[in-house]
Amino acid sequence: MKVTIDNITLEVEPGTTIMQAARMIGPEVAPPAMCYYEPLKGSGGKCRACLVKVTAGSEKDPRPMPKLVPACITAVQDGMIVENTVNEQVLETRKGIVEFLLLNHPLDCPVCDQAGECHLQDFSFEHGVSSTRTVEDRNTFEPVDLGDNIKLNMNRCILCYRCVYTADQITDGRVHGVMHRGDHAEISTYIEKAIDNDFSGNVIDVCPVGALTDKTYRFKSRVWFSKPMDAHCSCDKCSGNVTLWYRGDEVIRVTGRKNEWGELKEFICNTCRFDRKKTSDWTIEGPTNVSRHSVISANKYGAGLIRPAFPIAQAARDYKLIDDDRDRSFLTNQASLPAKK
Repeated sequence: MKVTIDNITLEVEPGTTIMQAARMIGPEVAPPAMCYYEPLKGSGGKCRACLVKVTAGSEKDPRPMPKLVPACITAVQDGMIVENTVNEQVLETRKGIVEFLLLNHPLDCPVCDQAGECHLQDFSFEHGVSSTRTVEDRNTFEPVDLGDNIKLNMNRCILCYRCVYTADQITDGRVHGVMHRGDHAEISTYIEKAIDNDFSGNVIDVCPVGALTDKTYRFKSRVWFSKPMDAHCSCDKCSGNVTLWYRGDEVIRVTGRKNEWGELKEFICNTCRFDRKKTSDWTIEGPTNVSRHSVISANKYGAGLIRPAFPIAQAARDYKLIDDDRDRSFLTNQASLPAKK
């Protein structure tokens, strides 16, 4: 089965969604995802951040779909042609989606522990606008403790349902969900019941914003000042494969390992997440592979990996050499640029 996304054609298996097909190509083509989470069954179709334009439904029926469709829940058909980053209607619609998600979201990135690894930050930076048209007061909620280790700041929640699906699918019994309807909807527990099962901490990792945070980590450090290390231990509840976040020699946070889409590879137990905060508890594997574009990579690369400054490379390409005995060895190993004819 063939599908074309942004002029790139690839073969996929039947039943593959547009989102999954786009991710096979790479992050430069894949639509953003705020509610879709591939490890969680049934996720997706709520935030509309991944809307795309289908300009040809299939080879048998090449008519375009009349409206934009969510890539995360729309299955591909043989011969389908999809436009994502190259379609102006899609890009304009995403501006509206960002504006909608930010209607009640406070501008508290300077104090939010999710800053630097927040999907909503990335989404608003790539597709948002700098001004707002709303003058009404935002919905506000008081922070709530959901047990000993989890704090809920409902002001930041975008109702993506990820934490609800996580509790449904990996725990023995879900005690929280979405209460009320419309603009009064909120994440809450049943009669102020604490979330205390062995895998409850995973709701922190799956939250795309800073609505659910780790109380043992709150306000301890910025993520770009932390040093992530892959580690593992022998655990009888989970795989024990985690990422340790160091500040100096102190382990200030333990999280599950995530892939390039920010999704957990494996869910970890609360014992590994909250109770094992010493290096001696773990077998260190090495530094976590962090994408170079991420703010988490700040100050993580040595001088030997830093590319020469562009102005020097430009000078080596554009300016004529002067016939004298000055040392120009620094011009020989610059970033390769095509020579002018």
